[in-house]
Amino acid sequence: MLRFIFSFFGAIFSFVTLGIFIVALLVGGIFWMYSRDLPSYAALAQYKPPTISRIYSGEGQMIDEFAQERRLFTPSNEIPDLVKEAFISAEDKNFYTHKGYDLGGIAKAGLDAIRSGGKNVRGASTITQQVMKNFLLSGDRQAERKIKEIILAARVEHALSKDQILELYLNEIFLGQNSYGVTAAAQTYFNKTLSELAPHEAAFLASMPKAPSDFHPVRNKVRLKQRRDYVLREMRENGYIDQATYEHEVAQPVRSVQNGDFPSFKSNLPPRDYFTDEIRRQLSQNFGEGEFFTGGFAVRATVDREMQVDAAHALRVQLENYDRNRGIWRGTGKTIPAEELKSEAAWRAALAALELPRDVDLPTHWYPAVVLSIGKSDARIGIEEVPEDKDGHWIPAQDVQWARKRLGGGRLSAKAKVAGDLLSVGDVVLVRQITDKNGEFVRWSLRQVPEVQGAFMAMDVNTGRVIAMQGGFSYQDSVFNRATQAMRQPGSSFKPFVYAAALDSGYSPATIVVDAPIEINTPQGLWRPRNSSNKFYGPTPLRTGIEMSRNLMTIRLAQEVGMPTVASYAERFGVYDEMGQYLANSLGAEETTLYRMVAAYAMFANGGERVEPTLVDRIQDRYGKTIYRHDKRDCVDCEVRMLPAGEGPDIVSNRSRVIDAITAYQLTSMMKGVVERGTAAGVVKLPVPTAGKTGTTNDARDVWFIGFTSNVVAGCYIGFDTPRPLGRSAYGSSMCGPVFQEFMEQAVKKFGGGPFDVPPGGHFIKIDRYSGARLSDDASGPNVVAEYFRDGEEPIFGLTYDGGFAMGSNLPLVDEVKSAGRQVTTSTGEKAVVGPKADFGTVSSGGLY
Repeated sequence: MLRFIFSFFGAIFSFVTLGIFIVALLVGGIFWMYSRDLPSYAALAQYKPPTISRIYSGEGQMIDEFAQERRLFTPSNEIPDLVKEAFISAEDKNFYTHKGYDLGGIAKAGLDAIRSGGKNVRGASTITQQVMKNFLLSGDRQAERKIKEIILAARVEHALSKDQILELYLNEIFLGQNSYGVTAAAQTYFNKTLSELAPHEAAFLASMPKAPSDFHPVRNKVRLKQRRDYVLREMRENGYIDQATYEHEVAQPVRSVQNGDFPSFKSNLPPRDYFTDEIRRQLSQNFGEGEFFTGGFAVRATVDREMQVDAAHALRVQLENYDRNRGIWRGTGKTIPAEELKSEAAWRAALAALELPRDVDLPTHWYPAVVLSIGKSDARIGIEEVPEDKDGHWIPAQDVQWARKRLGGGRLSAKAKVAGDLLSVGDVVLVRQITDKNGEFVRWSLRQVPEVQGAFMAMDVNTGRVIAMQGGFSYQDSVFNRATQAMRQPGSSFKPFVYAAALDSGYSPATIVVDAPIEINTPQGLWRPRNSSNKFYGPTPLRTGIEMSRNLMTIRLAQEVGMPTVASYAERFGVYDEMGQYLANSLGAEETTLYRMVAAYAMFANGGERVEPTLVDRIQDRYGKTIYRHDKRDCVDCEVRMLPAGEGPDIVSNRSRVIDAITAYQLTSMMKGVVERGTAAGVVKLPVPTAGKTGTTNDARDVWFIGFTSNVVAGCYIGFDTPRPLGRSAYGSSMCGPVFQEFMEQAVKKFGGGPFDVPPGGHFIKIDRYSGARLSDDASGPNVVAEYFRDGEEPIFGLTYDGGFAMGSNLPLVDEVKSAGRQVTTSTGEKAVVGPKADFGTVSSGGLY
């Protein structure tokens, strides 16, 4: 019997031992098989997570950020213990004691799965295992992945410290709302730093890894509170918080940015605009889109925030004025169904869901609104972000009487008399407050985004730093940046490059060119270009030709100099990469961008030195290393601790020269005449010396003005996105001139300005600006101008150039002008009568004709 008992138990022992051996062999075989092709975990030691690239203003204020995954990397030693303890309590309370995997947790998860019949299956993964899954493996729930996860977790525990593993986890984990890592999540949900979090807020974040979409702070608020309170209990049981703290924290309501309990961190950022988006576009081209969105760059932008606001306002005012003067109502083109207008909550939700421009302040903020009802003469509206009151908000009849509604077939209705003539119930509109001179509310007024568009840009003439850029009326309405992306005909604003080629080729501001009819045979037929005034003025000095934007003179000059030479100058200035050598292009027929044109004019302003436009001063990588710096000039005295009173550091320019300094000054002086008495006279009136050039293309499809002071250059163009005539009264001076004037008034207040530097190597001679005749040094009068000539080159007066064109037999050489000649004092002191003063006709910016 005893032998039987021993034999029985011996058999059982042998069976158990054999079973354990077989199971161990099987487990070992499985682990051996899956450990052969595991990914390397060595890369975890050089962890470079995708992080946010941020853009800062020159004052160091963050103005925008770009990221595929919104992550702010934070080293482990900077993450508060409270945050670590909350996540350990929620995800892996034995984190500091296990070897990468928790057998007890796995067994418990297995029992729960068996008891629930497979309905309650949970992973039981440790934090180390989750790091392996997130970094090296897929996220599927397969036994194979779990085995690999355990093997890798055990290995990595020997390679990295617990704090290193926790650092990887807390920076990589997805916590909802496109937030990766605890730092970004704290900002997203609470607009706080990690050190500012209370225990219940840390528990809130620690609730998210389980399933962020299931614990949304608005849609699943109750469920989130249950999970948060569970984490707080675990923190208490693990000894991280005491009973009193637990009771206080668990009583706190669930609060978040999404619930409106805290302002969003984005509320501290200005709305994204054309400037920062252009930085994104350029850096994505330079570094690659993936690197820019994940590289954690710190970008110091050149933008001046105050001047950017001024630029947007100046352009918007002119675009809206033009649109209102046309008097055509288009609205937003969007409506809200009648059934969604029955309750305030419904129409507010429907309005909030629509994509509408919400970034316009002109002069007060523009709000989206919906027409709720139409009265006898007025219309009631519901306005986004504006509370309803007992009287309601109304658009009165007087506010619609400026406009006509477009009907079918392109026809226009009669001018509106009552609100119902323009509006229907459900129409989505934009409105702003009308106030009196004391700022008191008067009424609500209808607004609309203009159909006409345009762009404005300003930059420092010496450094190329772009201080403001507005690429359209509203970025939120259209992200297309017309300053850098729109290819437009510059028209007469291109003429200075023709004159620059001539001045560098031996011509002078006093050189006479015939302003007379031209006939040119082209494949498209006979081309007869003409001046904007439809008149011809005979022999005229170059200065007057550019001041009054004479087309025929420019064509003759281009023919004399040679279009290859003109094209090489345009390419040298960066206006074109490869310019077509056609005479029509001397009048600005070939398309370019405002960005290129403004940068080119800066080289006139700074004395002919090359300057590269930039929107970025400096870029630092995620480690703070500077990887790009725009200003490469040498500051000789910047290391000197003390400089003599009144002296600044000596900055040595290393810029190359584009044109001769005297040529640049001569052209600047001639463009000063454009502002003082030419096509921009009376519109541009700054308290400092200003030069510039207007531009108007055929049928006024594009209108331009580009001008500069001694330190700032700015330019504007206006036109429809699909080019069509702007109307008979549209000129560069009348439309873009006021934009330049409004902006530059503020720029001069901020940056000052002074006389343009006169380069050495020349001397002044007074001439008659109408005839080109030389005058005595003491001559004075409105016709007298002091021109700058190179030393050693005695100018030849009276020589006339006609470009070699034959005259059309049926065209007059010069339109006879009825004004009398005028008497001047010659260089010999004698009195002489110099030809009749030309009648310049209608002030115009010339262009393509």
